Amino acid sequence: MKSPLLSLPGAVPAEGPDEGVAAHYGDLFREQRALADGTGFVDLSHRGVLTVTGDDRLSWLHLLITQHVSELPAGRATEALVLTANGHIEHALYLVDDGTTTWVHVEPGTQGALLAYLESMKFFYRVEAADRTEEFALVHLPAGSIVNPAEGEAAAVRETPYGRDVFLERGRLEEFAAAHGPAVGVLAHEALRVEAHRPRLGFETDHRTIPHELGWIGTAVHLQKGCYRGQETVARVQNLGKPPRRLVFLHLDGSEVHLPGPGTPVRLAADGPDGRKLGFVTTSARHHELGPIALALVKRNVPVDAELIAESTAAAQEVVVEP
Repeated sequence: MKSPLLSLPGAVPAEGPDEGVAAHYGDLFREQRALADGTGFVDLSHRGVLTVTGDDRLSWLHLLITQHVSELPAGRATEALVLTANGHIEHALYLVDDGTTTWVHVEPGTQGALLAYLESMKFFYRVEAADRTEEFALVHLPAGSIVNPAEGEAAAVRETPYGRDVFLERGRLEEFAAAHGPAVGVLAHEALRVEAHRPRLGFETDHRTIPHELGWIGTAVHLQKGCYRGQETVARVQNLGKPPRRLVFLHLDGSEVHLPGPGTPVRLAADGPDGRKLGFVTTSARHHELGPIALALVKRNVPVDAELIAESTAAAQEVVVEP
């Protein structure tokens, strides 16, 4: 869905998974600094929005996802995953319940498959799941923002350490922008996500990623609950083994003109560009203070003090997931 905020002055459309909203509005670093200072908002109206209603909604979701939500208090934000039978990550959900409805936002384009899975698991539970993407849009207010959406302006709000996710009626986007701007593009939002070491489905994940590799244990996976698809793999790795890969944060050589893109091989610097591949870049960004940075998945046994290269770019690693 194409956001009406692409008509704002300076808007440059994003590409790839974030197509439909602005990459930036003419000044990437200014926009990053605005977010870091708690001002402005990010248009995330391309993300999928689902709702779950009915008396059994929380107890039913509790059986299907990795998070403990059967007694989730109204207004408390949480996140969760849906795993395959083998424990690989299939969906990432960002939830809040308002007392009558559970609001969920997900990666763009994934809401249809998630809804199909939820519908297949309804059985006799008193629940109704719906794709509300055409009706509701998401905007993000950064941590420290003094914006307080007026009563009736927001359908639901997720309060997190990183800011607030606000669900709006889609027709209110332009009104919200006029009242609470300046608008900030998704590239600035992504740079701060990388800085915070936060994984994203489809960026830090591939077809075989398990939650332990990305540090999603604890934040999106509750270890004291069972009864969900893929739980056996989570328990086995937690209790008996180690994940085969781990997420790392990379400080990249700032003298390079081009950022290493997703999929760029990561190797030991001592082995050079022809050395053995140890992993790959998942997301890279230019940060307003740190310079070029990235997240990468590497083999678990890569030494934590090893100097790395991403293709030919020098990369100093910072541990995100312990080996």
